[in-house]
Amino acid sequence: MTEQEIRQILEKQHRLFQEGATLPVSFRLSQLQKLKDGIRRYEEKLDQALEADLGKSRMESYMCEIGLTLSELTWMQKHLRSLVREKRVATPLAQLAARSFRSPSPYGTVLIMSPWNYPVLLTLGPLIDAIAAGNTVVIKPSAYAEHTSAVLKEMLKECFPSEYVAVVTGGRAENKALLEQRFDKIFFTGGKTVGREVLRHAAEYLTPVTLELGGKSPCIVDKSAKIPLAAKRIVFGKYLNCGQTCVAPDYILCDRTVYAELILALQKEITTQFGEDPLKNPDYGKIINRKHYDRIMGLIDPDKVVCGGCGDGQSLRIAPTIMKNVTFSDTVMGEEIFGPVLPILTYDTLEEAIDIVEEHPHPLALYLFSEDKGAQKKVLELCHFGGGCINDTIIHLATSAMPFGGVGESGMGGYHGKTGFETFSHFRSIVDKKTWMDLPIRYQRYSRMKERLLRVFLR
Repeated sequence: MTEQEIRQILEKQHRLFQEGATLPVSFRLSQLQKLKDGIRRYEEKLDQALEADLGKSRMESYMCEIGLTLSELTWMQKHLRSLVREKRVATPLAQLAARSFRSPSPYGTVLIMSPWNYPVLLTLGPLIDAIAAGNTVVIKPSAYAEHTSAVLKEMLKECFPSEYVAVVTGGRAENKALLEQRFDKIFFTGGKTVGREVLRHAAEYLTPVTLELGGKSPCIVDKSAKIPLAAKRIVFGKYLNCGQTCVAPDYILCDRTVYAELILALQKEITTQFGEDPLKNPDYGKIINRKHYDRIMGLIDPDKVVCGGCGDGQSLRIAPTIMKNVTFSDTVMGEEIFGPVLPILTYDTLEEAIDIVEEHPHPLALYLFSEDKGAQKKVLELCHFGGGCINDTIIHLATSAMPFGGVGESGMGGYHGKTGFETFSHFRSIVDKKTWMDLPIRYQRYSRMKERLLRVFLR
């Protein structure tokens, strides 16, 4: 799509928004229902596209993409009328008589740029929140997930006119053309490098931005952890989607006294969940493309491999891999892995583990496996991260009742449920001042009596 065509879409969306067409709650609810109906009609096509792009099985596609999207949609339909209401707040005594309230207002025309690793969930999830808030939307899905992007474009074109929701496919040229336009809000999910570019372009127009990025998310396993259960849940979270999950455990920090036990338990769980040869498991995913396959394979040190370490360049599959005796000087610790490679490091005291986490950029997620309530409290108090779990992995993002987002280099802002609605809304503070009385204190001419009354009100 050319820059001129993109500008024409934006002009039409601006006009539609200025007409107030997107504001009625009944309209928003009807559009959410259209989207839900569209997802159900296109479920089979989305399954096929996700398998083509990422090797996802039907079960995984529903569990991690389509099902979670429908869950967010249902939550929003149920709660939207409450979310759009004015919220009354207390009025200071000095401002009597008045009614004070917060009123949500949509930003206008928003840009949603989504990634390739969960192309359905991370495109439609923000779209749901943006529609619920009353915006018009331009969506730019990733060019890497080409099959899914094509199906999403077909589905959304069928559901909505382009002056309301438009999909722009393509690569860097389209990204550049979009970022040079004036949007009222930008929502970006992806890597830090592109995130910085988004922020730089947004600064040109002082456009508010939400960034959902990533980072090296640690998983701390202390000596009180239930090791077999910890291994089961770590293996699930790490190797889901072939490790291409922004909140996957990037590395393990393990208490030295249970290090050997954990490695054995992880190996056993890989075999239990994926079979003796995971590369032949039809339900195990694949790497998105050859570039990322080669990058991930280059992070593996054969001398430190406990299991896995091999790949199939033709099918773009890499076996679930564990590496031991890893330090931060190893190549695998120099960047976010975003693949099925799990390095394990050790620590001697919990304080040491906390220091390691805090010495590095704040991660998007942190996981702690521990039965020690004191240790749980200490980690939550002293470690800074976007979100996470105690005694599990990744499931914290699967609820609309809690916001999801990063902190520091792992992102800014959040979404899901109420927070998602608020992310795409501006909250206006309004004082409705009554006219049947008017306190004279603030007006000149000032007097000692007025000052004494002022000090009573403002203290």
